[in-house]
Amino acid sequence: MPADTVPSGREPVPCRVVVCRDCCCGTPKVTGVDHSAQTARLRAEVPVRVSACLDVCEQANVIVVQPSAEGRAAGARPVWLGLVNDPDATEDIVAWARAGGPGVAPRPDILDLYAITPARRRTAR
Repeated sequence: MPADTVPSGREPVPCRVVVCRDCCCGTPKVTGVDHSAQTARLRAEVPVRVSACLDVCEQANVIVVQPSAEGRAAGARPVWLGLVNDPDATEDIVAWARAGGPGVAPRPDILDLYAITPARRRTAR
């Protein structure tokens, strides 16, 4: 079956967002951020999974935008974003994810400023 064909009765797998909420992300260690409101805003628009520590604490708050099935078929990989500590950045992530996310919609230029390399990739090199 072609990658862009969805079996009858099934919806395509959408772009998803993983929000780190553990030891540093989502805690008072990152001041001036309404962490609950950030998570709620994302959940209102796109599928969200709350994660334990993603091991990039120095980049708190960390959000990972995972490609949809269509994005993966186009070769996209998850995009890690760090220091997502303001509502404007959250809105940019929402808009990108709603537009299709990695591999489907171009990443807004402003989000290039938030792009990070996860720890396991840094140490694997």
